[in-house]
Amino acid sequence: MGDDDLTFRTARSMAAAITAREVSPLEVLDACLARADAVNDRINAVIWRNDDEARAAARRAGEELVHRDPQELGPFHGVPIPIKDLTLVAGWPATFGSWAASERPAEDTELVVEAFRRAGFILTGRTNTPEFGPITAAENVRYGISRNPWNLERTPGGSSGGAAAATAAGVFPVAHANDGGGSIRIPASCCGLVGLKVSRGRVPSLVMAWEGGAVEGVVTRDVADTAAILDTICGPDPGQWYNAPAPQRPFLEEVGANPGRLRIGVLQQAPFGLPIEPECAEAAAEAAAALEGLGHHVEPAALEVPDQFVTAFLNVVNTGLADYHDVDWDRAEPHIRANLAAARAVDSLTYVRSVHDLQLITRQLVARWGTDFDLLVTPTMTIAPPPAGAILAAVHAGAESGEPALQVFQMAVLTSGFNMSGQPAISLPTHMSLDHVPIGVQLVGGPWQEALVLQVAAQLEQALPWADRRPTL
Repeated sequence: MGDDDLTFRTARSMAAAITAREVSPLEVLDACLARADAVNDRINAVIWRNDDEARAAARRAGEELVHRDPQELGPFHGVPIPIKDLTLVAGWPATFGSWAASERPAEDTELVVEAFRRAGFILTGRTNTPEFGPITAAENVRYGISRNPWNLERTPGGSSGGAAAATAAGVFPVAHANDGGGSIRIPASCCGLVGLKVSRGRVPSLVMAWEGGAVEGVVTRDVADTAAILDTICGPDPGQWYNAPAPQRPFLEEVGANPGRLRIGVLQQAPFGLPIEPECAEAAAEAAAALEGLGHHVEPAALEVPDQFVTAFLNVVNTGLADYHDVDWDRAEPHIRANLAAARAVDSLTYVRSVHDLQLITRQLVARWGTDFDLLVTPTMTIAPPPAGAILAAVHAGAESGEPALQVFQMAVLTSGFNMSGQPAISLPTHMSLDHVPIGVQLVGGPWQEALVLQVAAQLEQALPWADRRPTL
């Protein structure tokens, strides 16, 4: 088995090979690190490595296979996973993609990281992200620009762009990611991966950032990996202020389950009058046709979002900078300093009003599910992946001029609303552009309906398969 064949396997397949002793955890890790050595100088996805620590953990994992019953081990025993550079791991640096952050190792570990460890994953390095995470491309001054393995001139998206680039390039079978406005789904779309944003309160976290709109997860190669990993990281958590209702059965059992005949709406126009590029519209139409062929009732749908949603959303997002401590804000990038100034200009009453506006707006949004349709299909983004470096340049220019970066809005307009509504949404790599760049399609379920989303995602995976696609690096 060649290293490339090994590192391009799904996480479940890799775990099965480890458990069957076809390959050792150390051999798997070394293959991943060798792949990083071979391609990372071109994609700039992995920005910090802990090779010695990871190898020691892999050796221990190998010894456990000898001395323990495999049934006692986690379902992903020995599988490497990188952690995004916005998420705390005790003893690791957390620079948040910024020169402004402290160099001191973190004292705390985020709950999703602890869940990865319990599942048997080997924590292996950090992936690139925009500074403090609010933009749609993994680009920053400290570590530079991440690039899309399918086309090095394009962005892999963001904020989990380093995670997606590393997974798509075969450096890792899966990568940790999180999503506050599309930061799992956008890079999944750009890089030809599966990316699920879970419901509010589904995966425990130390703090429910962005009013619970920011959630933890992964980017993967197939729906089964996404479901199986969700089973290992989901709650409930008695210490968390809000928890999503417990699932009726393991999420992995939803993959291949029959969702019945559904009413499916297909979004044909983006909110705020933004145009949808033809190839993105084609991706949604192609998915809709496949779902209709599977027996579902499909019809056009529209979503209206009032203008005050954007202001309220940004008020919540910008004040999220309060979560970062020991930061020298004078060293932050221009767009972050501008966001900080905007956050400081929002008084407490305005903030509360913004949160309440979002609750009222999303109450109307959520009411569409179960009345007008059961599931919504949209393009993940209104545009194809922009050129690498374009987003960072645009937000820096916007910080000087006071004008928003249009491409950021175009990338996130179809994803961010569902962070605030708390609904589950998944991006699937069902389409390729004429110049061979992935174009994702998004499925959005009603409140807490990950099970239904995964059922239909698995149907589309069979109808419009992507498993044989691989970038040539």
